[in-house]
Amino acid sequence: MDGRRLQDFWNQEVLALLAVYKQFETLLPSSFAEGAGHRGEDGRYVEALLRNYLQKYLPKDLEVLTGFILRPAVKTGKNTRNRKNQIDKHSTQLDIIVCDTGTYPVFQRMGETVIVPPEAVIAVFSVKKKLRDADIAAECKALAAVGQICRSDEGKPQERRRGPFLGLVGASSQFADKRVAKEKKIFQKLAKLYADPPTFDDMVGFIGDLSGWYVFKARPPEKLTSNNSAASYRYFSLTENELHHGFQFLISGILSVYYDETRRNMKRPGYTSFPRLPAKELGTIPFNGLR
Repeated sequence: MDGRRLQDFWNQEVLALLAVYKQFETLLPSSFAEGAGHRGEDGRYVEALLRNYLQKYLPKDLEVLTGFILRPAVKTGKNTRNRKNQIDKHSTQLDIIVCDTGTYPVFQRMGETVIVPPEAVIAVFSVKKKLRDADIAAECKALAAVGQICRSDEGKPQERRRGPFLGLVGASSQFADKRVAKEKKIFQKLAKLYADPPTFDDMVGFIGDLSGWYVFKARPPEKLTSNNSAASYRYFSLTENELHHGFQFLISGILSVYYDETRRNMKRPGYTSFPRLPAKELGTIPFNGLR
């Protein structure tokens, strides 16, 4: 297999993304700490920058927005009443929502802020300018809640649509305690969070710093057995020539949901290319069914 052109292309794009953010820090420096002078705008700028870069490479039916997911307890489909004993629910405000607005309607839109139904949600990302230890548990818990709000109503698991791709993304990172490797800390926090096994789709698929590393969840076979009903988490440390890995993983995760057979009958194109790199196995966490 080749794919070197794609690897070089994506690497240049990630370097360009990080360079644009660096220019923001250069133009609006902080007098007291690393980064830009306006911390709130600093974080929002990273969100907007990542949204713009993702939007460039996705099918036109998909929009990369921010806002909320509303799951109303009403009939779906022709006359499906699976939600009759439920109540209306909504998510917290989400940094990035990748929505299939070409297929599904939107409840409300004001600029890039929307309120959308769960059926439209393809991916959700929590974005941090600087990813820290304290972010992991809280943000992954919020993402698990998103997975539950977006869960399909079909009674039979094999008939449920695939849930959205969930990720926690930073433009940089800072882990205070150097005595324990950051990837080990992350896995320990995830294992504690998922002590009561969730569905596979509710577990975060990506945690990473686009400027150097990421932890990801490997997808198991569709046909589960007692031997493969645990999610395997792995870690990659990246050199400057390998930074395309993290951004490509985000693109690949979005497209894998968009083109999944439970959502549409279309063949996924060859669009990303991952060279073989040594992954560090962090461990496995049991789950209770794919969806």
